[in-house]
Amino acid sequence: MQGFAYQTAPMRVIFGVGTLSQLPGELARLGISRALVLATANQAARASYIAAMLGDRAAGFFAEAAMHTPVDVTDRAMARVRELKVDGIVAIGGGSTTGLGKAIALRTDLPQIVVPTSYAGSEMTPILGETRDGLKTTQSSPKILPETVIYDVNLTMTMPPQLAATSGLNAIAHAVEALYARDRNPIISLMAQEGIKNLAQALPKIKSDAGDIEARSEALYGAWLCGSCLGAVGMALHHKLCHTLGGTFNLPHAETHAVILPHAVAYNASAEPQAMAEIARALGADDAAAGLFELGGKLGIRRSLGEIGMRKQDIDQAADLAVKNPYWNPRPIERDAIRELITRAWDGKAPVDDVKAQAGGVSA
Repeated sequence: MQGFAYQTAPMRVIFGVGTLSQLPGELARLGISRALVLATANQAARASYIAAMLGDRAAGFFAEAAMHTPVDVTDRAMARVRELKVDGIVAIGGGSTTGLGKAIALRTDLPQIVVPTSYAGSEMTPILGETRDGLKTTQSSPKILPETVIYDVNLTMTMPPQLAATSGLNAIAHAVEALYARDRNPIISLMAQEGIKNLAQALPKIKSDAGDIEARSEALYGAWLCGSCLGAVGMALHHKLCHTLGGTFNLPHAETHAVILPHAVAYNASAEPQAMAEIARALGADDAAAGLFELGGKLGIRRSLGEIGMRKQDIDQAADLAVKNPYWNPRPIERDAIRELITRAWDGKAPVDDVKAQAGGVSA
């Protein structure tokens, strides 16, 4: 067996049904007496409810979190932090709210508790992606990690099945790339396969019955595993493409991941046959890229970048940005091949392993 390094994140995870009730105790444990509750505008009522539930331990709430963590929104939140003399953060919501909490923590090193309501997984990572002037950049720091994550299945029950599908595929992307990461290790690989399996089994059940609490629990558990993978090892082409497309063209985060994932996997298929076999097995499919594309179809998601708001004339710019300062990837990043990948994703066509196609194995 090849040698490896494995480091666990220094955070506390509380998982179950009704676990939101443990939030006041966690604030006390961390010594937080003036928490700022964060949310998006859509979850303002929930933020207000939690602030009221916390009583004297809540300094107030800020419900302006936005997709891709715009720096101007963070600046407004920071003004609120200073005004209210905040000593801790509670972020409740999906990736947008978690991102804002991380941005504040990076600037202040305040303790933070995250209460996820989606399957984004960013709560498990020391990575922050911020957008300024239309460009999204990422950085990593131990200060970005939350002290506690509270997973309450009840908070995911109102997530519409369509949002659950795209959020779940976003989570699967974290585990997929962990399986062929440069710094992969056997522990994370096991978690990745288990996370993919749980989400691939749960998401169709949620589509059939939105009130299936066992399926919701299975999906949230899978999302936690996938998020843990994202926090433990490096990511590759898929995440670079999604950061580029989302930050530059303001595309919806989870849907962008859901569209791009099968194509990024197909791009890397010939370079990582073992990882592809593991992904396919976790999906219960014959082929990793095709299995992911078919799962998206089964869930009824939009599978085209054009459908989610990208203009065709932006494909060349996207390809240029994607090959600039690329993440490490198991297959070299080639501009023409990346442009073809983005074009297929824009059209909503099935993914193709172009290396295999050029060798005469399949028809593109």
